[in-house]
Amino acid sequence: MESAELKRYNRQILLPELGIEGQQKLKAAKVLVIGAGGLGSPVLLYLAAAGIGKIGVIDHDSVDESNLHRQILFNSTDIGKSKADTSVHKLQLLNPHVNFVSYPFKIDMDNANSLIQDYDLVVDGSDNFPTRYLVNDTCVALNKPLVFGSIFKFEGQVSVFNYKGGADYRSLFPEPPPAGEVPNCDEGGVIGSLPGIIGSYMANESIKLLCGFGEVLSDKLLIINALDNSSLILNIGKSVNAIDSNSTSDKNFESVYESVAPAPSKNDYEEINLEIYEHLKKKDPSLFLIDVREDFEFEEYNIGGSNFPLYELNDHLHSIPEDKKIVLCCTSGFRSKIAYNLLKATTEAPIYILILNK
Repeated sequence: MESAELKRYNRQILLPELGIEGQQKLKAAKVLVIGAGGLGSPVLLYLAAAGIGKIGVIDHDSVDESNLHRQILFNSTDIGKSKADTSVHKLQLLNPHVNFVSYPFKIDMDNANSLIQDYDLVVDGSDNFPTRYLVNDTCVALNKPLVFGSIFKFEGQVSVFNYKGGADYRSLFPEPPPAGEVPNCDEGGVIGSLPGIIGSYMANESIKLLCGFGEVLSDKLLIINALDNSSLILNIGKSVNAIDSNSTSDKNFESVYESVAPAPSKNDYEEINLEIYEHLKKKDPSLFLIDVREDFEFEEYNIGGSNFPLYELNDHLHSIPEDKKIVLCCTSGFRSKIAYNLLKATTEAPIYILILNK
């Protein structure tokens, strides 16, 4: 390590958890960042500043004026320019000791395997479900750890997937949501400071993972609400929907990912509609109904039961009987399937998913 690098990284080398050995690990590391937008901007800035040896930047988009309130890598003179190329140019000015590679095109099924296999760690700051599933499934197939983040309005999520055999993205989100069920930032908005908060967490998890210190968010989902300053950590387990990396390889990768279809697997729940629910309720009045929608949705319309919003579910585990059949309820089934993955380890009773719009 050059003397200039030792001076540059002095303050983090002083940390006993990191030290010279950790800095050398960072310099030897190769990290691929998917997306140079709201989340990618702080991730790239902090990873570059930390001294990662090689950083790849994938983004097919160009800078738009509407990006500038949150995508802090760019300014008004960058409008219309490639995000990937512009990012690399600016990051090289920040740290000339890092090798940057620009990929100014979209990651897809044809190139995902070849792109990801050359890196030690992938950081996903994308904003759409097809990319998230593709990146996750490729990382599982190639046995690469994945740092994940997402943002919407005032809320952000962070997790580490596929780390030392841990849960992957499908463990938490087995299937993509129905079209229109989950709006993105373009439709629902986002506070400009939130990507900085979540992106900083993602960079921090990446550094800890690469250096081997601290506790990373493997098998956990951190949820941060910037509106009321609340935070929550949900425990997640490996799902029956998760892809087994032992059964995947370069040769059969294409069979792992087909569009954004669910991974072929067995579900331990049964999907029902309102008519079937009423029939089951008559046969077994002790059926325990949990509505995992938000409070305002429950107030507008409900069929009874307990209202435990998805992101508060952990706080209500003590209220859920272990010996009764459970019915999870929401509009489309998407949130109920997430709740199922959180609950399945706490009960051996049958779990049903009631889809209200069926």
